[in-house]
Amino acid sequence: MGETITLEWQGWLTLFTCVAVLATLASTRLTPDLVLVAALTVLSVAGILAPAEALAGFANPGLITVAALFVVAAGVQNAGGVDAIVGRVLGRPRSYRGALTRLMLPVSTMSGFLNNTPVVATMIPAVARWSKQINVTPSRLMIPLSYASIFGGTLTLIGTSTNLVVNGQFQALTGRDGFQMFDITPVGLGVATAGFLMLLLTAKRLLPERPSVSEQFANRREFTFEVAVAENGPLVGLSIEQAGLRNLGRIFLAEIERHGAIVAAVAPEERLQAGDRLVFVGETDAIVDVLRINGLVASDSTTPVIEKDKAERRLVEAVVSPYCEGIGQTIRDGRFRDRYGAVVLAVNRNGESIRGNLGSIELAAGDVLLLEARSPFVTRQRHLRDFLMINDLNEQRPDHSKTGLAIGILFTMVALATSGVTSMLNASLLAALAMVATRCLSMAEARRSLDLTVIITIAASFALGNALQASGAAAWIGNGVLVLADGNPLLLLVLTFFAVSVLTEMITNNAAALIMLPVVLSITSALGINPEPYVITVMIAASASYATPLGYQTNLMVFGPGGYRFTDFMRIGIMMNILAGIVTILLVPLIWPLV
Repeated sequence: MGETITLEWQGWLTLFTCVAVLATLASTRLTPDLVLVAALTVLSVAGILAPAEALAGFANPGLITVAALFVVAAGVQNAGGVDAIVGRVLGRPRSYRGALTRLMLPVSTMSGFLNNTPVVATMIPAVARWSKQINVTPSRLMIPLSYASIFGGTLTLIGTSTNLVVNGQFQALTGRDGFQMFDITPVGLGVATAGFLMLLLTAKRLLPERPSVSEQFANRREFTFEVAVAENGPLVGLSIEQAGLRNLGRIFLAEIERHGAIVAAVAPEERLQAGDRLVFVGETDAIVDVLRINGLVASDSTTPVIEKDKAERRLVEAVVSPYCEGIGQTIRDGRFRDRYGAVVLAVNRNGESIRGNLGSIELAAGDVLLLEARSPFVTRQRHLRDFLMINDLNEQRPDHSKTGLAIGILFTMVALATSGVTSMLNASLLAALAMVATRCLSMAEARRSLDLTVIITIAASFALGNALQASGAAAWIGNGVLVLADGNPLLLLVLTFFAVSVLTEMITNNAAALIMLPVVLSITSALGINPEPYVITVMIAASASYATPLGYQTNLMVFGPGGYRFTDFMRIGIMMNILAGIVTILLVPLIWPLV
């Protein structure tokens, strides 16, 4: 059913741009912000969107709210709010199911009001320590940790950025008031409850019992060895490069112990001194080749340098993100040390450590690296996209003196928005200002908390959604879906969830939702039915990304700490996706009439 719609060239160009965006994001390492800004540029230059329409996303209240909430979440984390909650609730459960309950309930609750990325980042080292205390392997807890944060994102309108920007786009395209803070809660709570029960029943059977990456990295002697610079030898006074220690093939010089201190991530111009103890990483049998270099001798120390606790050394465990510039390059050819100011000590892939020549390893998304890094590396990567920091082994603890204040600001924000005293936008802006004014975080920390990649991706996605509607492409696609669904509102609900869920596994959840929303609104307009249940379904489906470690950022964050393989997520995640779809399709019509 549905009348025939003829597309003009503007519609075809918009459709071609959307397909190109999807193909590029799914098959290349280009970042979503770059791809979507390129699409925005094409649509603007072609005249499909006026400048104001192309840039409307940057002024959308939903996007500004997301930016403010980044600051609020950083304030709570910086003040130790997440740590305080974790310390009170984990405790010592009597069973594995008790452990899951103590873990998932607070994580889901926190993720309902905070960005789930900092929640999971804070929880990973805490859960790793807790798993040892309760004698449960991390692999039985890390996937539930990630899933709990995803559940939490569906509990409130501010639980995830997708909910906010979909609501903002819905208001912009329809002129309606949009949704309130807890309008999504009944459906989100149903999905979270069903997912929680499924994990209680199946996690012990479906999740592997496997050593974590941290445990595999624990014995550093397995991948390092050391030698010493001979007294009065020919290498004294030479730089690392002049001494021929820069490009040794099978090994890397990681650090130098000198007079009891550590020189980390050694630069090529560093000059050798008598008695320096050089720590190499790579193929340990290469020590024979190193000792053939005139001026190097075997170390006579009884305690290896790498096992000494040194303040100068900063060991970091990090996951290679899908957007890392080093993917596809070997560690040596990618000049990892020069590019990032860090030395790779070990690599873990699919739950197993890679042995042999480190320099010849091609980095892949999801690889877990043990790094010896300089402090600037840690600071930069907290706000860049190359790596997801999962365990800074020298991380400074937050100052807990403002914990109560930060949590109080968060609850006040929620109360203001929920009671209708002010809008969610104004409440979040006031909360962000209060976090800085009360010094829960500094202005510099507030600036760094803004994830520009996410913000630009969302803003540019608005342009693509606007073009789909303005060019008639959304109506054309919607007409085709109407024919497929034969006008059945319930079948349309099923198709909506399926389409958004599949797109979310391929591209970012924000882009998937904002591309599909104009199509969904065109369909509901053509049928003359209530759009609200379909918009809620878009929100829930955009978060239903359980089946792959790359589908959702928190999945990738727990991939290494849990010692997982790709198939571990598919084994339990596909069922979780299906369950989320079933619960959503059953609950939505009970709360919002489809017609």
